[in-house]
Amino acid sequence: MSKNIDPAVGSGSLLLKFAKILGKDNVRQGFFGQDINLTTYNLCRINMFLHDIEYDKFDIAHGNTLTNPAHWDDEPFEAIVSNPPYSTRWAGSDNALLINDPRFSPAGVLAPKSKADMAFIMHSLSWLATNGTAAIVCFPGILYRGGAEQKIRKYLIDNNFVDCIIQLPDNLFYGTSIATCIMVLKKSRKDSKVLFIDASQQFVKVTNSNKLSEENIQTILNTYTARQEVEYVASLVSAEDIAEQKYTLSVSTYVEKEDTREVIDIKELNREIARIVARQQVLRTEIDRIVKEIEGAET
Repeated sequence: MSKNIDPAVGSGSLLLKFAKILGKDNVRQGFFGQDINLTTYNLCRINMFLHDIEYDKFDIAHGNTLTNPAHWDDEPFEAIVSNPPYSTRWAGSDNALLINDPRFSPAGVLAPKSKADMAFIMHSLSWLATNGTAAIVCFPGILYRGGAEQKIRKYLIDNNFVDCIIQLPDNLFYGTSIATCIMVLKKSRKDSKVLFIDASQQFVKVTNSNKLSEENIQTILNTYTARQEVEYVASLVSAEDIAEQKYTLSVSTYVEKEDTREVIDIKELNREIARIVARQQVLRTEIDRIVKEIEGAET
């Protein structure tokens, strides 16, 4: 039975969603999470009780996951789900010990101090079981920015850890209108290609925001499990091709957008313009004639 964690657990909604889908009785090794915010930490613990997760089935910790992780003795985890804070600051290179931390050292570089996104990804990968899966909601900038983040992407691709990148619709999450992505990580993959899915059109409009309906979610899931090329929707890309793109992982780089613009027949358009000009001249002549008649009548 699986053991699950959210390293940026917040109110615990992702862990609870996992329990609903899998069935809490199938998560017998427990739910784990950590959050730096004391209020959301307490809220998460309350939510566990409200959703009938027994006290001995969860371990929610308060603290900084990146610099003071609470569950060293419990890793690895078969399922990791997380929506870490976007582009938040962290100690990074200011802490000389972090470059030797086994969670971060394999990439040979630390995430930028002003953008901890890749640090959360490396943390999750480190604590992922060999047969496990991690799904992390990402700020899109980490998929194409250069510097240290590019080097970490290179490490992830060269070691075949990235299973899929899913582009989500914009205006989906509370507090941000940007179009976020999901990065799916696995340590034991059957092939070396990365699946890119453009799910940016999979939403329903609800007042001023977008939502994923059950049908939208099922469509995305079917595309992920099928793992096949679908025009304008999904593309399987080799590590070599990703390397040629300087390890960019943006879905738009690999999945062509469908051109929905109306096709214009230039020749027919020119003919229509000629007809309009001719008609305009006829009308101008007729107006001039009427004006002269009026002027003659007045004199």
